[in-house]
Amino acid sequence: MSTLQMIEAAAERLKGHVRETPLLTSPFLDELAGRRVLVKPECLQHTGSFKFRGAWSAISVLDEADRQRGVIAFSSGNHAQGVAYAATQHGISSVIVMPSDAPQLKINNTRALGGEVVLYDRANESREEIGEALAAERGLTLIRPYDEPQVIAGQGTTGLELARQAAEMGVEQADVLVCCGGGGLTSGIALALEAHAPGLRARPCEPEGFDDVKRSLATGRIQNNNAASGNICDAILTPQPGQITFPILSRLCGPGLSVTEEEAMRAMAQAFLRLKLVLEPGGAVSLASALFRRDEIEGEAVIVVASGGNADPEVFGKALEFLT
Repeated sequence: MSTLQMIEAAAERLKGHVRETPLLTSPFLDELAGRRVLVKPECLQHTGSFKFRGAWSAISVLDEADRQRGVIAFSSGNHAQGVAYAATQHGISSVIVMPSDAPQLKINNTRALGGEVVLYDRANESREEIGEALAAERGLTLIRPYDEPQVIAGQGTTGLELARQAAEMGVEQADVLVCCGGGGLTSGIALALEAHAPGLRARPCEPEGFDDVKRSLATGRIQNNNAASGNICDAILTPQPGQITFPILSRLCGPGLSVTEEEAMRAMAQAFLRLKLVLEPGGAVSLASALFRRDEIEGEAVIVVASGGNADPEVFGKALEFLT
């Protein structure tokens, strides 16, 4: 199980390798949300998402023998790029299992960052089974996207930064909205906030129809999604919360929030217009929740973790149409 000590140790290992992302503000977003909005843009992180944090954390603790054999990961794109780049930076090989319908930008970037890409059909095949089979066949170490303590610890470094930055900006009480798939980022942030900013409460944000974490928190037991694909927020489409992450989410998080595809696209447009940020749909659901679920949020301020910016140009262009 990930702990605060693991997160703090990961932060030490990530020094000099990870970007500390700021907290951004805009009076225009404040007006739309009806409260002060602070946005932490992990879209500016290496490889365009927070996933680099967890990948570096997990790879940096491998012993030399495991490193030499290489690593494997399964991902729709952001974890893929994070692992590929972190592996390349460590001078080791990586194999990445990706869905064939992942955005082409993410597939191309993963290859360019040094990863060997293996494509699969996410509607009919199990990425877990494929990844575990390849790991056994080649002797690779599997770096899971969220249900892995060292990955969660790396993602939790986002929360350490956030806690300090919020205090510097005078925000001691607020909901922290986090784009959520399997729960690695949300649970890591929640653990960091518990110790360093107890007045800040993490809340998972998901697309409607794929809100397994929201439903799981509401019922107290893990719920599945009925479909594996079919939503523009590809980065956070997971079957269910993780076995490791869900107990953390249950203990520390507030109720989940969910938004429509259109609301995610509108949030992308506002992030570009007001903050000059490029977000992908799955990385914008937290901002969409702040802007369009304002009645489900309490307090004078809300903090948004914009988790990724790897949007295909076509998708981003469609999002900008909502500005007209």
